[in-house]
Amino acid sequence: MIRLHIPQPLSAGAALAPTLDQSRYLTQVMRLKAGDELLAFNGRDGEWRVSVAEVLKKGVVLKAEAQVRAQITPPDVHLVIATVKKAALEFAVEKATELGAARIRLMTTARTQPQHLRLDRLDAIAEESAEQTGRLDVPPVDKPQTLNALLDGWDGTRRLMFCDETGGAPVMSALAPYAPSTPSGSPSPDGGGMPWAILIGPEGGFTPEERDRLRALPFTTAVSLGPRVLRADTAATTALTLWQAAIGDWDR
Repeated sequence: MIRLHIPQPLSAGAALAPTLDQSRYLTQVMRLKAGDELLAFNGRDGEWRVSVAEVLKKGVVLKAEAQVRAQITPPDVHLVIATVKKAALEFAVEKATELGAARIRLMTTARTQPQHLRLDRLDAIAEESAEQTGRLDVPPVDKPQTLNALLDGWDGTRRLMFCDETGGAPVMSALAPYAPSTPSGSPSPDGGGMPWAILIGPEGGFTPEERDRLRALPFTTAVSLGPRVLRADTAATTALTLWQAAIGDWDR
């Protein structure tokens, strides 16, 4: 069934106004008409079955009928990734959304190449990926910060998995002490565990100074993603996959 992310409040009988692009998709691409049903979510109120109430010349009016899934709290893991080339960054945003990242934070480093970023495009990719994969929320994509500014303002309660191409502990062994069955990784009442972030650098890697600062931080866990040098988008997908397998929600 078609799923749409609609930020408006969802409750029984609520009238919903999709965007013009969403309305065109429903009527011109999917050929829906009055009475047809689809699913909607907003990241707060769970997933709802909605029906097409009216088809207008410049849009569609939907009506919320009934909740079909309650809202759940996803694992609290952020992806922090350098602003790499357009195709790689878009791929990383899409896959991070599929793999359950709660937030995507963009970063610049000493070796980051200048990029023309369209945050609206990245937001749209995250939204479409959430719609297609059954998520009940859409991860926000933050505007870039420098690595130094990011670390200066870091909340020390969030552990940082630093994917270091020069070496580190194997991911699964590094994360083992934080598994949900252990005291340090025990689940919280809302279903989440310890907050984490996964750090992926630029194509040229981190400078020695950046690497030294990252490794010296008390909240950092330095890991290796294996013997091969991975592209940034591959590294992001791999790291999130391993994190989910070790301490994420894949066993729920």
